[in-house]
Amino acid sequence: MNGPAPHCYVIAEIGINHNGDLDTARRLIDVAADSGCDAVKFQKREIDIVYPPEVLDAPRESPWGTTQREQKEGLEFGRDEFDEIDGYCKQRGIDWFASAWDTVSLAFVETYDPPHHKVPSALITSEEMVDAIAACGRHTFISTGLSEWEDVDRAVEVFRRHGTPFTLMHCVGTYPMEDEEANLGAMLRLAERYGEPVGFSSHEKGLICSVTAAALGAVALERHITLDRAMYGSDQAASLERRGIELLVRDVRELPTIMGDGEKRLTERERPVAEKLRAYVPR
Repeated sequence: MNGPAPHCYVIAEIGINHNGDLDTARRLIDVAADSGCDAVKFQKREIDIVYPPEVLDAPRESPWGTTQREQKEGLEFGRDEFDEIDGYCKQRGIDWFASAWDTVSLAFVETYDPPHHKVPSALITSEEMVDAIAACGRHTFISTGLSEWEDVDRAVEVFRRHGTPFTLMHCVGTYPMEDEEANLGAMLRLAERYGEPVGFSSHEKGLICSVTAAALGAVALERHITLDRAMYGSDQAASLERRGIELLVRDVRELPTIMGDGEKRLTERERPVAEKLRAYVPR
């Protein structure tokens, strides 16, 4: 990694921050598209596959009811909603894809011919899901949060065996992540260890870790977005509101210009300043 990528692919993670409301999802797509993001990402799961009955039957107060099942069903989009999302993203000219948490959901997402897949941090140790995603042959962002080198080694080996292109995403699985937890040196180690493109999936409260990652050479950044951090949901507090994602994209796009070409020269704007300040300096 040698300075910022010419174009850092910025992913606005909507996830389940739409709270099961299609209008909220559209508004979040607008935030991402208006801010200059390259893609939005959702999540898709079959809750009866992902969660055991005892979890779904457990009590949980939410806007949708008093059980875990009601809460999780309330957050899930189906075919009708994703058809609308697909059409709206095409209208707004922004990529979209989704993290699939089970093989049925993966097959569902595949029907939309997405530009990418995603291995969430929670699934990097799932041999079944890593192999199923790699077998699709689509470029995949592999999130490396909640893992150690051995976990990443196994996932990389599976993707290489399938010949599927991938980008490793350095990630710290705390929500929100404190700046001192960022450990961006691990992102550099990922690039060195595997010789593959590397990005950063961040849950920080601010922007400094993400901008630093881009300056260090991250080819992709992923940040959760929200309409309001005070909204219901476990990811909202670790998300960026409109102004935050606008500033992030602005700063990341400026990095290649700021870094320049590295040559040391007297610029045309410097020349008159040099002549004025050195007019009476002894040679």
